[in-house]
Amino acid sequence: MRRIALPVLLVLLAGACTHASARDPGRERTIEITMHYSAFDPAEIHVAPGATVRFVLTNADPIDHEFILGDETVQRIHEEGTEAHHGAKPGEITVHAGTTGETTYTFPEGGEVIFGCHSPGHYAYGMRGLVIVG
Repeated sequence: MRRIALPVLLVLLAGACTHASARDPGRERTIEITMHYSAFDPAEIHVAPGATVRFVLTNADPIDHEFILGDETVQRIHEEGTEAHHGAKPGEITVHAGTTGETTYTFPEGGEVIFGCHSPGHYAYGMRGLVIVG
């Protein structure tokens, strides 16, 4: 009986340690988002303050999309801007039709951060979402 109890206890302890560290805002978390019919799915995400998130973005549409994270000022700059493609800055990426891309972003200590696509007409059409930090 003791031979079985010790391995079970070790497995339970290992699981508890893994679960606790997964909630640690200092650890990187992966969130998958699909772009389809010029919309993001999911369109609302919740993260812990200070969390670093790796976004895996799948574009299921036959056209290119963008994923731009930032406040209203950042969104306005990109909506009025002329950058054809993104990818050099954290939280900004162009995802070509039928492909998957990644970007990593560290969130502030609280509040809300918008994500949107600024391909012509997409943001006005409603291709945007919200990250709630807290």
